[in-house]
Amino acid sequence: MFGAMTATALRRMLDDDGVDTAPTRVVTTARPSEAGLHDAYSEAVTAAVDTVGPSVVHLHVHMAPARRRAPASGSGSGFVFTPDGFALTNSHVVRGARSIEAAFADGTTAPAHLVGDDPETDLAVVQVARSGAIPTAPLGTSAALRPGQLVIAIGNPLGFQATVTAGVVSALGRSMRAQSGRLIDGVIQTDAALNPGNSGGPLVSSRGEVVGVNTAVIAGAQGICFAIPIDTAHFVIPRLIRDGRVRRSYVGIAGQTVRLSRRRVQVSHLGGDGGVLVTEPAAGSPSARAGLRPRDIIVEFAEQAVAGIDDLQRLLTDARIGIPTPLRVLRDGQPHHLTITPAESPARQS
Repeated sequence: MFGAMTATALRRMLDDDGVDTAPTRVVTTARPSEAGLHDAYSEAVTAAVDTVGPSVVHLHVHMAPARRRAPASGSGSGFVFTPDGFALTNSHVVRGARSIEAAFADGTTAPAHLVGDDPETDLAVVQVARSGAIPTAPLGTSAALRPGQLVIAIGNPLGFQATVTAGVVSALGRSMRAQSGRLIDGVIQTDAALNPGNSGGPLVSSRGEVVGVNTAVIAGAQGICFAIPIDTAHFVIPRLIRDGRVRRSYVGIAGQTVRLSRRRVQVSHLGGDGGVLVTEPAAGSPSARAGLRPRDIIVEFAEQAVAGIDDLQRLLTDARIGIPTPLRVLRDGQPHHLTITPAESPARQS
């Protein structure tokens, strides 16, 4: 109907009908620039990756041949944290390595060697022999982490180099068994996707600081991944650089965790509801010299309650090596006091 009508004629017709024809303000939405598409979340992730990403390395590991077996190879991730090439990774990535090659995100490669590893915390330090300036990652703290906080994982899953995933801290204070059987405390749970090859890579905060070392996933689960807290690494790193391992004490028993009756706990004034049942003191060990017997139940060490094997292992630090320490046991149901002098734990073999 209005196809051939001019704009002037249309306006005159509308005026005649009493319709308001005041100029109408047309609102248009400008097309956002590319920079404007980045929201605060994206900016935080990209800034963290820009800070830490160049320090992340893909570790190609060739293992020493096992008896009657050909040499094996594997790979994982790591990140450089000092200008002279010290890098952090997982113990299970590099333990027993015959040779290691580190590949950076910029395509350069360099040989590396194992400085030391600690299977008890699944951490290891390698040194990368790269000439020139080496990018480094700043180490933060894991003490201030909160559930729901944004974290970014960087690594090389399934051989895909420099892969970035993001998520949140799902939970704190988890416990996880190391391959050695020792309990690792304070583990960070995250839903930032991890896959084989991510092991040893950094878990990074939105401030661009490393807060954890990615280490494990639960097979068959989705969104349940774990990282060793960087505060544990702060304890382990100087010991690995100095000694090649973390020195710990030991008492030399075979034992198991047992639960005690409520009545026994109350009568003996115990600090926990369990203890360590000694099945066999090792010959010539600190436990044998202290007079421990089979079926003794250890309930206190260094005046600290011991409710199980894991509690005892936590207390057997390097500070206890050679130090006479009070030990409380239940022997035939009665409290008994001993003094034990822990010795240095022998280095584990590959």
